[in-house]
Amino acid sequence: MRLGLALGYWGRGPAADHVTLAREAERLGYHSVWTAESWGSDAFTPLTWIAAQTSRIELGTAVAQMAARSPTTTAMHALTLDHLSGGRMMLGLGLSGPQVVEGWYGRPFPASPLTATREYVGLVRQVLRREAPVALDGRFHRLPYSGPDGTGLGKALKPITHPLRADLPILLGAEGPKNVAQTTRIADGWLPLYWSPTRSGIYGPALAEAPESFLVAPMAQVRVCDDVPQGLLPVKAMLGFYIGGMGQAARNFHADLMARMGYEEEARRIQRLFLQGRRQEAVQAVPDAFADEISLVGPRERIAERLELWRKGPVTDLLALAPDPHTLRVLAELNA
Repeated sequence: MRLGLALGYWGRGPAADHVTLAREAERLGYHSVWTAESWGSDAFTPLTWIAAQTSRIELGTAVAQMAARSPTTTAMHALTLDHLSGGRMMLGLGLSGPQVVEGWYGRPFPASPLTATREYVGLVRQVLRREAPVALDGRFHRLPYSGPDGTGLGKALKPITHPLRADLPILLGAEGPKNVAQTTRIADGWLPLYWSPTRSGIYGPALAEAPESFLVAPMAQVRVCDDVPQGLLPVKAMLGFYIGGMGQAARNFHADLMARMGYEEEARRIQRLFLQGRRQEAVQAVPDAFADEISLVGPRERIAERLELWRKGPVTDLLALAPDPHTLRVLAELNA
């Protein structure tokens, strides 16, 4: 199992320690470093900044939001950074949810998310392969554009820049079982949002036909500390926000995922509290047991014991949300 460093996205402003952590991760032999985006900092610019100050570590987006860019624009970002970094780019994509897609990007959330994802990935692949002018007469994506408000002058084009790698890895952040199953067919890897090494069987059927080279790269908060309940507070804060606030009562993919993982009653309670404006209570309502099983928190010996569970399943890459160099070092030593 390889290690990656997940840096997420910025909060109020640029994170002062991201480059320092990325360089330390590279020194320690981590395989990859990943950035993200929501509705603030973008995923590609910080990753380019990190690429310029590292030399070996792989560079990934976990995830870049599909609604933020057309498929060809995303492919341009990926092929550009792949060239600049000497072939270190991995493209992680996610559909996001209706609240963000419609509220932030001003686009309709696709009625068929699987079809929209399949079309998007297919177009990115066309750009990277550069075998022919990029074209698709899809349900959600049409190149050249042929809508009634167009000029009719659009022309199918090949990228001017020759991509460095036609097989640049594409990973998808998928949550529902059908979406995960499709991911095994159209992508090179999967980026699970929450992963419990004791419940990996819930995705057994979806992963059944994954090729041998398929990557399973979940993110997990990692924190070396003596006080486990205190160390779990940031995990619970994240869960409270995603399960309570990243969506709405009738359609929240993160809450649905928590429910499928055996915590349906708790997930709905977190949602209710958060939507009522009782955010601190929503965080407190996150069960310690759930926060604990999707993270690695506690003294070194405890993390070492629990890390064995992660190694036994299908996980190929553990993407650690690690807040400090000491935690990075301990995890590297335990995984050696």
